[in-house]
Amino acid sequence: MNTHSAQPANNRTLTVWDPLVRIFHWSLVICFVIAFATEDDWLYLHSFAGYTIVGLLLFRICWGLIGTRYARFSSFVAGPTGVKRYLKSLFSRHPEHHIGHNPAGGAMILLMMLLLLAVSFSGMATLATEGLGPLAGTFVAGWSEDWLEEIHEALANLMLLMVVVHVAGVVVSSLLHHENLIRAMIDGRKRQPKEPQS
Repeated sequence: MNTHSAQPANNRTLTVWDPLVRIFHWSLVICFVIAFATEDDWLYLHSFAGYTIVGLLLFRICWGLIGTRYARFSSFVAGPTGVKRYLKSLFSRHPEHHIGHNPAGGAMILLMMLLLLAVSFSGMATLATEGLGPLAGTFVAGWSEDWLEEIHEALANLMLLMVVVHVAGVVVSSLLHHENLIRAMIDGRKRQPKEPQS
């Protein structure tokens, strides 16, 4: 009896995610969990996690410009047309397979990065109203603290929703393409298609 009959015919793999991308990804996950869990308490830990997120995002922006092939934005930012085409392919019998991030995943990454920057800025602006943090003494220090806190909390909750959508997308994509994307973000390796599309 062949116990491997359910496996894809092509078992070749290649390294896609370099160590820096993987470290960035899981560090960001840990820091966001810490920041979200300490939102109302442990201000020092909350702020430290937030500053670390900013540092991670700045690194990822740089690495997205000069990093390895599949880390660069140019390899996965496809624009609205590419995202629409990929999403339509999910409902067909032959969904597009991308070695790196698919267009929908790439769009989600950009949205999440922008949202995290907004969350971080609103958090630092809130601290500035109390004379704390790197924005203290700047024009944002005169803004309403209550208003900034509400914005910061709303953006953080929206980010949590984005995380849920992201995880759901990873699960659906893993099932449709018969590959474990979570494991790929741990060991860096993905299945190589016979005729790679990207």
